[in-house]
Amino acid sequence: MNNEEINSKVQEIFRDVFQAPALVINPEMTANDVDKWDSLTHLTMIAKVEEAFGFRFKLKEMVKMKNVGDMLTIINEKLIA
Repeated sequence: MNNEEINSKVQEIFRDVFQAPALVINPEMTANDVDKWDSLTHLTMIAKVEEAFGFRFKLKEMVKMKNVGDMLTIINEKLIA
């Protein structure tokens, strides 16, 4: 799976979780940039990403995620490993 496919899949998850069909993710995006991004939707989004890609994030990986770009990097690393 290449970066474009990963980004597309994650974007669809974000659109579904945050109920925002026009939402476009970018690497610098944080919870402050999305109206409905609160602690509950964050957990839902993480669970859906894990399910979609078939792995679980480790706690230390989740702590590293400061923005969407960090998440995409970690997903990419996990898929290559």
